[in-house]
Amino acid sequence: MKAVVADRGQVTIPKALRQRLGIGPRTVLDFREENGKLVAEKAVEIDPVAAVLGCLDLDRPTDEILADLRDTP
Repeated sequence: MKAVVADRGQVTIPKALRQRLGIGPRTVLDFREENGKLVAEKAVEIDPVAAVLGCLDLDRPTDEILADLRDTP
């Protein structure tokens, strides 16, 4: 499959490739040069919850904190 680079540097990815690779509107692609070839990969999406999971440094166990918040012994 071939595509032509437009004056503004834009390239249309052929529909068959977009469908096969799951590339849709607003899909972010990472580009790099590898041995003289242009390589594009779908960017890894970072789960916002996973990004902050474990970021707090607590001085006591979570159960103890929850007990205090619930005002239970």
